[in-house]
Amino acid sequence: MKAALYTRVSTDDGAQTTENQKLQLSEFCARMGWKIVKVYDDVKSGKNLDRPAFKEMMCAASRREFDVLVFWDLSRLSRSGALDVLTVLQQLTGWGIAYRSYQEAYLDSLGPFAEVVISLLASIAKMEREKMQERTLAGLARARKSGRVGGRPKASENYKLVTAVARLRADGKSIRGIAQELGIAAGTVLKLLKEAA
Repeated sequence: MKAALYTRVSTDDGAQTTENQKLQLSEFCARMGWKIVKVYDDVKSGKNLDRPAFKEMMCAASRREFDVLVFWDLSRLSRSGALDVLTVLQQLTGWGIAYRSYQEAYLDSLGPFAEVVISLLASIAKMEREKMQERTLAGLARARKSGRVGGRPKASENYKLVTAVARLRADGKSIRGIAQELGIAAGTVLKLLKEAA
């Protein structure tokens, strides 16, 4: 079986390296009888999936350049939440790529608990999405109570605002003065002036 290793540390300060991960994963693959064809190594935060080696690894997986992805633990693969992890694992599975966490033996698509783990991650991801929706709705409700209305202005309202800003500027008003008079931020005034131009 052809194996790819994915290793990651967060900082490039010399205090952290991926050497321990590589050593343990290599020994593990040797015990399993898997041939390592590529090591994907990131020195970047795991808070999102925008990492060079990670993206390269996913492209290689989509082309079936290896059979199994081995990583030290789930936090090395991603720290961006269950939804991202679930998406990655489902993509790998969809491409016919197995996966195995060295530290978390239950995260093994070749093992008996593969379906259970995916179901559990899916449930956690669903709860994360619901919590995000609840936080968003609570924030919008708080904004409405304080008099702010969310969303983009309607085209006609936006046109009126652009016209008002342009007129006040032509009358010699400062950016700050226009912002105060119309009750909008100075940055918004600058954006509207660009639109008017």
